[in-house]
Amino acid sequence: MCVGPGMRCHGTVTADESAAIPPEPESRTGDSSAAQVAGALARESMRRPWYTYVVSYAVSALLIVPAVWLCDWILPGFHVAEPGWPVVFAAVMALVGVVLQPVLVWAAVRLGWLGVLLLAFVGQAAVVLLTAAILPHVTVDDFWTAFLVAVVVGLVSTVLGWFGSAGTEQVLVSRLVASAQRRPTRVADPEVEGVVFVQMDGVPFPVLQMAVTAGTVPTLTRWVRSGTHRLHEWTPKLPATTPASQMGILHGVIDGIPAFRWYDRANDRVLVANKPADAAVIEADMTTGKGLLVDDGVSISNLFTGDAPTAVLTMSRRARGGEAARQAVAQFVMSPAGLTRALSRSVSELTRDRFQTRRAISRDVQPRCERNWETALLRCVTNGALRDLNTILVSQHMLKGVRSIYVDFVDYDEIAHHAGILRPESLEALEAVDGVLHQLELVASAAPRKYRFVILSDHGQAQGAIFADRYGEDLASLVARLARSDVASSDGSVEGWGRTRALVGELASPDGVGGRAMQSAANAMDKDDRNEPDAVAATPATRGAKGRTEPATGDETFHVFGSGNLGLIYVRGEKAQLTRRELSERYPGLVAGLAAHPGVGFVVVMDDDGPVALGSDGWHRLDDGHVEGVDPLLPFGPYAPGFVHRVAHRPEAPDIYVNSLLDPGTDEVAAFEGLVGCHGGLGGWQDRACAVVPVDVPFPEERVVGADAMHVALRDILRHLGHRQGITEPGEE
Repeated sequence: MCVGPGMRCHGTVTADESAAIPPEPESRTGDSSAAQVAGALARESMRRPWYTYVVSYAVSALLIVPAVWLCDWILPGFHVAEPGWPVVFAAVMALVGVVLQPVLVWAAVRLGWLGVLLLAFVGQAAVVLLTAAILPHVTVDDFWTAFLVAVVVGLVSTVLGWFGSAGTEQVLVSRLVASAQRRPTRVADPEVEGVVFVQMDGVPFPVLQMAVTAGTVPTLTRWVRSGTHRLHEWTPKLPATTPASQMGILHGVIDGIPAFRWYDRANDRVLVANKPADAAVIEADMTTGKGLLVDDGVSISNLFTGDAPTAVLTMSRRARGGEAARQAVAQFVMSPAGLTRALSRSVSELTRDRFQTRRAISRDVQPRCERNWETALLRCVTNGALRDLNTILVSQHMLKGVRSIYVDFVDYDEIAHHAGILRPESLEALEAVDGVLHQLELVASAAPRKYRFVILSDHGQAQGAIFADRYGEDLASLVARLARSDVASSDGSVEGWGRTRALVGELASPDGVGGRAMQSAANAMDKDDRNEPDAVAATPATRGAKGRTEPATGDETFHVFGSGNLGLIYVRGEKAQLTRRELSERYPGLVAGLAAHPGVGFVVVMDDDGPVALGSDGWHRLDDGHVEGVDPLLPFGPYAPGFVHRVAHRPEAPDIYVNSLLDPGTDEVAAFEGLVGCHGGLGGWQDRACAVVPVDVPFPEERVVGADAMHVALRDILRHLGHRQGITEPGEE
């Protein structure tokens, strides 16, 4: 997108349009107009003199008064004498809440996740009871009456406060900033600018480009159109998955992760990137010890740490950093408005998902996949509690002055998987993350060091009808039928649930009251993680089945994994990859049958002369590029031969790679998982990732190809700003 005179075009804003935008004075963050706007708002709303806090307290108390009247009317066990005592009750309750909140937060953190849950509800009821005990003309019959009063007060205060502040997002971080202003942090190197890397998981470049053009992401639109940032497209290599891309971005290594889950031949086990134990093993095997965040960085809500000294809600280091997560949650839910915000947003997301699901069915929107109560609940977590928690955690660490932060917001990715990449609910999730960026702008204006914002996606997404819906059988059933053998299959949609398990695991305090029980719950979620293989028997009764009920017994011949529209087929028990000749001798119809299937774009096997990509009408030998007949890789773009050649030679490669068809008319693929929006293989927009980078830091003019190359580009930004001094980078020894 052209964002200034003489700059290379990446999208729709012309050089003339960019030149017409008047220059902005330099701000403390260096992001001129963006930071000027953010700084002005922050100084007005957060850097306030003492008397404005008195006014704020008075407003809070006044918001409680209508709730007190309502409770006095509808609750028989609650009574406040008229005419002036409702106002007195509201004033005292607001004051008691302010006084008790630090105590409640401290207790919640010490008690662990169970304490957070209990005190979120019980604590507010205690505030009501204490207020009633102080005032002579207030009657509260019992605890449950006090509890209901607390809930009503929270609801009414939130609704009225929302109308008064045009939304509650600013309230989410304003208290943190106000606290930081009262107790400012001093950093030893304030001249070094910090960097906040925000990963907008799964957002394709064309989707973000259209959103910026339309102005539906106002923060990013302002950055790009004002010329402070530039929108780039970059290309992740195969596989286009979060584990491979995040390992590449954070650690500079992409080899060793063939998909989201795969079969470890050496140890005869299945590795799944969003299982904490497996994520820890993967990172330990692959890290160089010099990751992107090694220099006083923080990893938040990621799969891997980037060698950050501090990691919160990070899968590979789930057991550490829990206190920070509990502190953030406790601070949020210990206020009636915070708790009510979490509950109301969860109910809102659940209701909207059910409505949007029914609407898609009634309109016969195609393609679509099953959206049930489980996916709706998952949306409540990722687009409700997790988004707010990530925002609080990033804000807290910015106010502490840490040098770099990398955080993953999965909002768009999770909804687009089940709704589609351009559906209204998916675009609304993207807009919500853009709103978070604006909040972080406000926080940056009060932080002890200047911060730059670098926004990027780890991959894109492709869309299309599910393979099983198109052809009446899933990949595992197809393999079982062609090979006449039993199969262990893993193709369920499990990516989002890993975030929920990480959240529960972090909040389970092993030392606090109830911590043991919550730790047991976290361990139980790890065992019941929807990643265990299912059995598919090679019988007529199961060849057309889309669902399976029995777990794998360990006797199956094949492991079959679906990762978007990329399928991985392993012969179980083998210590090395089987060749095409060996596969054909054991299972004569398997390889040829897969290559000829109308839903398959190409399959990759190891031939005597190296790896070969097979299609229905031709083949492509990858080592020398020789093609016979119709090249099956041709529809998948110029990078396809190199990408496939690299993964085919890796020791972790399956015996057979399967990539679904690419529809030439719609540019759609067919996921081997139950998802309408997918990523993992080749085809569509899944390898079209995006990055929004400040224009005054170094970034390659040519397209970045590969997450390992993106790691180098982001590392160069850090070094340009004064980070990583004294750290010898790989290849510089």
